[in-house]
This record gives sequence, C-alpha cells and structure tokens, in this order.
Amino acid sequence: MKTCDLHTHSVYSDGTFTPAELIDGAIDAGLSAIAMTDHNTVSGLNEFAAAGEGKPIELVPGVEFTTADNGIELHILGLFINPETHYTINSYIDKAATLKEESNYRLVKRLQEHGYDITYVEILENSKGHVNRANIAAELVKKGYIESIDWAFKNILHKDYGLYEPPERLSSIETIRFIREIGAVAVWAHPYFHMTFDQAEEFLPRAVDAGLQGMETIYSTYDDETTKKAKEVCRRFGICESGGSDFHGANKPKISLGKGFGNLRIPYGFYERLKSLKNT
Repeated sequence: MKTCDLHTHSVYSDGTFTPAELIDGAIDAGLSAIAMTDHNTVSGLNEFAAAGEGKPIELVPGVEFTTADNGIELHILGLFINPETHYTINSYIDKAATLKEESNYRLVKRLQEHGYDITYVEILENSKGHVNRANIAAELVKKGYIESIDWAFKNILHKDYGLYEPPERLSSIETIRFIREIGAVAVWAHPYFHMTFDQAEEFLPRAVDAGLQGMETIYSTYDDETTKKAKEVCRRFGICESGGSDFHGANKPKISLGKGFGNLRIPYGFYERLKSLKNT
C-alpha cells in the first residue's frame, strides 16, 4: 500500500531537517507524498518546491496555523498552498507573530531570572528566526539544563508552571475561512490533542460551516480507539481523513517520518482525496 505523511516540520519552524532532508528522508522511508507544514510560516516552501524537483515523490506545501477557539489552542493546517498566496499568508499571521515573539521574550527573561543562562539571540540563531517553545527547550537541552524537550513542555515550559504566558491566538474559525479563501485545503491537526471528544463535538459543526474539509484521524500519539472514533466523526460530518507523524527530526527523536512511533501507515488515498479539494 502506498503511504504518505501530511504533517511534518523543517528548520524553518521547530524541526531539525532542511526541506531537502525532509524530502530525501521521506523517499528513504518509502513514502509517495509528503507535506511540509511549518508553524505559522511559509518561509521554507520555495526551498521545499525547488528541492523536490525531479524527485520521485509528491510534495504538499503547507502551513500549520496556531489558533484558539474559546480559549483552547487548536492547530489548523493549510495544505496545497499556492506560491502566489505567500504574501497574503504572511500578512495574515503578522499580528500573531508579533504577539508570539513578545511571549517568547517574556519567557526567556523569566527563565533568565530563574538562573538559566540562555539568550534570545542564541535561540534566534539556531531557529531561522521563527521561535516557539520547542526552540527554547532545545536551547535548554543544548546547554545541559534539562534532558529533553518533552520534559520541558510538561514542566518548566508548561503554562501552569508560571513562566510561560500564552500569546493571543488567531481565531480557529476565521483561520479556516482564510485558508479556504486562498484556495488551500483546511485540515484540523491532531484534534484530540487539545480537545476532549465532547469539546470537539461542539467545535466541529461551526468549523465545518466555516469550511473545514478534513481532520487528522491517524497521528503519532493516537491509540486505536482514538483513530476509530476520529474516523467515525469524519464520516458523520462529511469531511476527509488526513494523517501525519508531526515529524520534527531531533527535536522529537522518537517520531519517524511517515511511521510515527513505528506503527503509522497513512494511506496515499488521503493525499489524493485532499488534493481533489484544492481551490474548491
């Protein structure tokens, strides 16, 4: 069975693979299609397209928008991004990017006040200029303060710890509408990572009405029961299935391209059905 991976990250957000390395890694993994979906940036998509020329794999240019609905952080993917819309996307996320950077500055300052010898300049140098908590955690790992990025997210970088103050987010519903307006395909990433099934049931009718076209039913951290429920939800709401590993390279070392923790198999048919929705 041909497979794909429709959710991965590069060095242009918080991954450690260049776009070319992502493509070559996907080919080595036997994938037939790969999406690059960096957080809140399309900066690497031209490089992604150029690196894939002549390669035996289908490329999906994408972006992962960090949004919020009723105070809950949700991630919405825009897949099959047209190059001519990059400027429009950058304009849309500019305000959110400014608020995010202010949040990053506050977090680094508070970490410094707690004895962590890190600087924002160092973090920027190692992140192509697009910083989030994973980049800050990677710097803490690099300097030997903590053992893993995962530990940081569950402890000192968790909002309940008191150092991290989440920034104001883009609206999830408005972002879905925006993705549709630019002719891309709107997919809800890892829906049950931030929401319960009951919360998702309240969000989905509004999201579908706004133009949501797909939802990840196969994801690295899902168990069989979650995947089964997600598939049923897609059928009930008439939206397409999607799937991705959420690959970040060395920043999530246990997750492999296309295979997640080793058990993912995302059907190539997901790619084909979602592609058919482009510009609709």
